Amino acid sequence: MNGPTYPIVCRHPANDLGRDFVVGDLHGCVDALRYLLHEIGFDGERDRLFSVGDLVDRGTDSLAAVELIEKPWFYPVLGNHEDSLIAVATGAMRRQAWYAIGGAWADTLPEEQLSSLAIRLAKLPLVRIVGDGARRFNVLHAEFFGSDEDLEVIDFSDEVRNEMLWGRGLALGEVDPARQRGLSPTYVGHTPMRAVKQIGSQIYIDTGAFASEGRLTIVQPGTDERWSVKERWAASEGARMIPLP
Repeated sequence: MNGPTYPIVCRHPANDLGRDFVVGDLHGCVDALRYLLHEIGFDGERDRLFSVGDLVDRGTDSLAAVELIEKPWFYPVLGNHEDSLIAVATGAMRRQAWYAIGGAWADTLPEEQLSSLAIRLAKLPLVRIVGDGARRFNVLHAEFFGSDEDLEVIDFSDEVRNEMLWGRGLALGEVDPARQRGLSPTYVGHTPMRAVKQIGSQIYIDTGAFASEGRLTIVQPGTDERWSVKERWAASEGARMIPLP
């Protein structure tokens, strides 16, 4: 179960009926998500929300974040924290190692429930490709080096898969952005930023939603539109009472 997920790459047509958005690493901050969806007037019948992964760990409600997978308007990719949960459930990673990176919320979860979560999360793709040509954008968790054509091979080596889930070379300035020549705008998370930042072809939108001074951020691809909110502020404003679409 900890091997490549199926499908590895999902393609989506451009949204001609509504709007598309991408949300940064959620990490259980569902109150902040409720607030932002309300703020942008998200229409669950017409709009779509893509996610760069890391739905679980560190924040306040990982279970509620996993439930978002069932929403017809929500399109996440696999993050390294989901991959870690799957690894623990399949015996490939020790619980304590996972707890050290934010999985301690699951300390009281019975093995059966953890396995059930892992089965659901293992279905998430590594990549989502949206639209074609000038309207195209990609969504993945951490980083990818190559062109759009390379991203479509759907047969990634273990090394490339590891970069896609865990890599920070580009964000840390250790990799030449020229290695992304021919790659459409690619929305990623994994490495928290103070604000949305583009490096090479990648747009980093994880602004540390789980941290006390961090925020959850949603962006609208192809525009400069972005919205952010602190989880605890959203909670104080009664965001939990805002129904999800």
